[in-house]
Amino acid sequence: MARGPYLGMATASPPSVKNTSKSYPALSNVLNPPQSAPAAAATPAASGRPVKMFKARVAPHVDQTHSDHVPYSCRVAGKLLSAEESSRLYELDRTHWLHPQGDLGAPVGTVPQLIFAGGSGATLTDVDGREYVDGMASLWNVNVGYGRAELADAAAGQMKTLAFSSAYGGFGTAPAIELAARLAELAPGELEVTYFASGGAEANDTAYKIARLYWKLRGEPERVNIVSRTRDYHGLTYGATSATGLPNFWKGFEPLAPGFLHAPSPDPYRFSGEGSPGAAYARALEDVVLKAGARTVAAVVAEPVQGAGGVIVPPADYFPLVREVCDRYGLMLIADEVITGFGRTGRWFALEHWNVQADLMIFAKGVTSGYLPLSGVMLTRSVHDTLKSVKGPFAHGFTYSGHPTACAVGLRNLQILEDEGLVEQAADRGAYLQNRLQELRSHEIVGDVRGLGLIAGIELVRDRETKELFDASRDAARRVWLAALEDGVIVRPLPGDVLAMSPPFVISEQQIDRIVMVLDKAISSVAKELR
Repeated sequence: MARGPYLGMATASPPSVKNTSKSYPALSNVLNPPQSAPAAAATPAASGRPVKMFKARVAPHVDQTHSDHVPYSCRVAGKLLSAEESSRLYELDRTHWLHPQGDLGAPVGTVPQLIFAGGSGATLTDVDGREYVDGMASLWNVNVGYGRAELADAAAGQMKTLAFSSAYGGFGTAPAIELAARLAELAPGELEVTYFASGGAEANDTAYKIARLYWKLRGEPERVNIVSRTRDYHGLTYGATSATGLPNFWKGFEPLAPGFLHAPSPDPYRFSGEGSPGAAYARALEDVVLKAGARTVAAVVAEPVQGAGGVIVPPADYFPLVREVCDRYGLMLIADEVITGFGRTGRWFALEHWNVQADLMIFAKGVTSGYLPLSGVMLTRSVHDTLKSVKGPFAHGFTYSGHPTACAVGLRNLQILEDEGLVEQAADRGAYLQNRLQELRSHEIVGDVRGLGLIAGIELVRDRETKELFDASRDAARRVWLAALEDGVIVRPLPGDVLAMSPPFVISEQQIDRIVMVLDKAISSVAKELR
């Protein structure tokens, strides 16, 4: 047994993956505000090094267009709230709102909090009128861009007719029925039936329960284990946290749920063995299955492209080989397409890049482009037929499953993606983004640049030749993030000093140019600080 670079737990020995650091740092994409009144001096960070107070700059005017050339207004706005109102909101925020992944221990004023008041296309505007190119589509999800009146109209129209009605038992609404049917048309292969939830973590927990129920109904109740991978992120409900392969999300919440195992992340950059990296990583996953006992494993769950774990694009042969492992031992394959689904990688769903069929597919985020919470699990017809043998109620449910307003927005969002050719545009703009980002390899601290479609990552290293990471206390990716934010560009620092990008599909080439220009400047500045 060995310990993986991301895990403080025993895993199957990874296939010659270099582990050149003590540990990866915790996520630092926190939203902890500066005081509204100016501070007299910078406050030292917990690491002891001085950190300058955050002050965002206004981004210059950048034009942006839809694929059909309808222009977005992308301007530097005037101040949207008075100084008094802004100050009041910041104080109420600090006092009453516990932010998701907020840094509760950060000294006040050392990390930014921004209160956003507007958005248009690929830009966000804060309450002080400062404009930002959003290189993350908020949280990987505002695919069709901000300010879509047609989505607001879809929500308002449904709310006026029937805002909500329970979907328990045999009750239903037209938007949920129509969306389930539309998803069956769009999804690859035999995925034809949808269970709706509200967020990706709920959908993950649902998939794990379905997998275990499936095997019980098939007369194999011992199949309960779920094999995930290190650096996978599946959400932060209890089951999803246990499946997630990022230990910084486990600390303090132990013990984790039993029955979750982790194979190595299929990271080509960190592979140092011989032969095919994809084959080596697939064998490592098979080793985890065999060690547990293949007849105890219900399913393998995997992100097609690992997102929050570092934007890891697997080798081309990896998923076909993983599918073979699942078939060999009779395991279900669960594709977690929460980030990658609905066009993010330039295909409707990312597993289509490798012509691989999942038994269950989890979706969220892009189904509504974040305009309302909606997620789900898609099942093949054969899985659904097995579930129907339960001879009683399906004992699982959420209040807001099949929420009619969310489903109405989902339907309209899918129509926008199709009518404007935005999946194809994501492929086109994604190729442009990936090409431009390669220029950043000129910096000595840039070890790898990777991505697929409109999702990309830049990994920073202390030594490019050995791939040694910076010590976590140096906060390399966080420093670049803050410098870029000051220049009006939003990216996201991830564990292992990776900078992630996942912009709206409507981003223009000029805005991509700006992201690359700002990152070039920020990386150059931070490299000098880290010498």
